[in-house]
Amino acid sequence: MTVDRRVGALSPAELRGLFLFEALTGDQLAWLAGHGWVAEVPAGSVVLSEGDPAAFVVLLLDGTITLSRRVGDDDVETVRTSQVGAYAGATRAYVEADTSQAYSASMRALTDARLFVLTGEDFGTAIRSWFPMAVHLLEGLFLGMNNTQQVLGQRQQLLALGALSAGLTHELNNPAAAAVRATAGLRTRVAGMRQKLAMLAHDELDPKLLELLVDVQEEAVQAVATAPRLSPIEETEREDEITDWLEERAVRGGWELAPIFTAAGITPEFLDKLCAGSPAGLLEGAIRWLAYTLETELLLDEISDSVTRISSLVAAAKQYSNMDRSPHERVDIHAGLKSTLMMLGGKLTGIEVVKDFDRTLPPVPVYPGELNQVWTNLIDNAVQAMDGHGTLTIRTSMYSGECVQVEISDTGPGIPEAVKGRIFEPFFTTKPVGQGTGLGLDISYRIVVARHGGALLAESQPGDTRFTVRLPLTEQRSRDVTPADI
Repeated sequence: MTVDRRVGALSPAELRGLFLFEALTGDQLAWLAGHGWVAEVPAGSVVLSEGDPAAFVVLLLDGTITLSRRVGDDDVETVRTSQVGAYAGATRAYVEADTSQAYSASMRALTDARLFVLTGEDFGTAIRSWFPMAVHLLEGLFLGMNNTQQVLGQRQQLLALGALSAGLTHELNNPAAAAVRATAGLRTRVAGMRQKLAMLAHDELDPKLLELLVDVQEEAVQAVATAPRLSPIEETEREDEITDWLEERAVRGGWELAPIFTAAGITPEFLDKLCAGSPAGLLEGAIRWLAYTLETELLLDEISDSVTRISSLVAAAKQYSNMDRSPHERVDIHAGLKSTLMMLGGKLTGIEVVKDFDRTLPPVPVYPGELNQVWTNLIDNAVQAMDGHGTLTIRTSMYSGECVQVEISDTGPGIPEAVKGRIFEPFFTTKPVGQGTGLGLDISYRIVVARHGGALLAESQPGDTRFTVRLPLTEQRSRDVTPADI
């Protein structure tokens, strides 16, 4: 690294000219002069690399440097300065418990530059021995923030889990209750079919009539599977037609039977086939037998749909939690989005969901379980912002040929202009006290940026708030993100 190259030293008097050291004693300045050194770096060189272990503290003596942060595939310049004494690097080396500190930004020399360099170890030793009270206070602040963030982060995860559990329970309860009701109804209908069959047999049916009943029954069952979807008006008109048909032939309770035949796709013309081959005295029994058959088929369809729904919800929960899957793999980004939407289904009542998915997107190397937490936080925030009504839009696309992009937008009131710059700060929330930890977006930022090397961006105006997640298609090295980085 260029800062290893020692080309000289500074005197205590020269060190006192740096604002960071101006209040130190003569002995302290002498100590720094003996442990630090001057390094010269050429224009265009990288002085410190974001994500590398933080081994040095550097102070600018001459020249111009920039600090930049990696956002997706881009380096975003955050600072450009020629101020003598500007410092960067292992500035938290005084915290003994923080053993994994990495450079939070990259430093580059725009011009030839001279730097005063200290190792992080020496800097930490000096600060702890010279300012013990201040270090205790700073360590307490640092560790307190970390502990608080960890506890509230777990709380945030529990809140998200609770919301998902409530939604999943609600979603599972509906098809389960429908299946129970349909099963009870099916038991009653089967019993009724046995009674009607006994009545028909007692009357010594003509074999031709029995053959007709069986044929009509099979044709009716097939009609259930292909029944067209009628509008409410068409459905009412069909029920009226069948009711009139039944009343004309003296079939009792026609108004009860008509909805069954209508739901099964049966028309008056179809019933004419049964009427043509049935003796007048047996027509009502044959009609009711057919109704029981159709209602049984409809109930079986309802049970099948309910069980399929339950199975789909369980599959979505398994996909969401990534059971039986490796923690890091290449996945179709849409699988996690769809499972998250299904898990949050109970919260989407009254919300129009628009899914504009680009199905040609390639698989992305991600931590699926962690990424699902991002989708949960962003979608849940959008739903809460819309307060039960509005449009949630999820759009996927390719970005610059190197990233998969996911946009999650809502039609809520937007983020107030005064707080837009703070939304990714830990513990910052615009929600009422007790309704948010202020860590949802902070956690999401860390997962997207630190874990996946991607970018999480926000744009907002009334009626259109949009969070954009960009995930690189190439493997990225995870790095730590501290509150000061955000």
